[in-house]
Amino acid sequence: MEKEKPPESFGVFNPVGHIVMAFQTAEALQSTRDALHEQGFALTSLVRYTSQEMVDQVNTELSNASPLAAFGHGLKLIETYRELALRGCKFLVVHAPEADQIARAAAVANAMHAVTAQRYGSLIIEEMVEQPPIGAPAAELVR
Repeated sequence: MEKEKPPESFGVFNPVGHIVMAFQTAEALQSTRDALHEQGFALTSLVRYTSQEMVDQVNTELSNASPLAAFGHGLKLIETYRELALRGCKFLVVHAPEADQIARAAAVANAMHAVTAQRYGSLIIEEMVEQPPIGAPAAELVR
C-alpha cells in the first residue's frame, strides 16, 4: 500500500487485505513494527502514519467522500481514526491478506495493547483486538 495513494471505496479509506492498528505512543508503534518484522512481515508491508498524517488523510477523505460512503461502517471508522489521531494516536497499516498473517498480526496487536485494530476484508471490517466497539466515543478507546 502506498501512503500517498491509499486504497479507497466511495472516497473513503478502505485498505482491503490490510489491518489498521492504532497506538498511543510512537514507541508502542515501533515495538509492534519490530515484533511484526520478527514474525516474518516485510518492512515494506508496514506503513506508519503519524497523528497529523491520519488527521490530514481523514479530513481530505471526508471532504471528497461519496454520499454512498455513509451506508457502510467505513465512514464511521475513519471518523474514529481522526478522533484517536487528535488524541495523539499513531497508526500502523499492515498488509496481511492471508489467514496465517491475519492471526499473527492480531496476536501482536493484542500483545502490544493496540488501542484498536481492524482487518479490512472484501465485504466486512473485523475487529482484531478486544476493545470497546467502534462507534464508542474515542475517549473510551484510548486507555
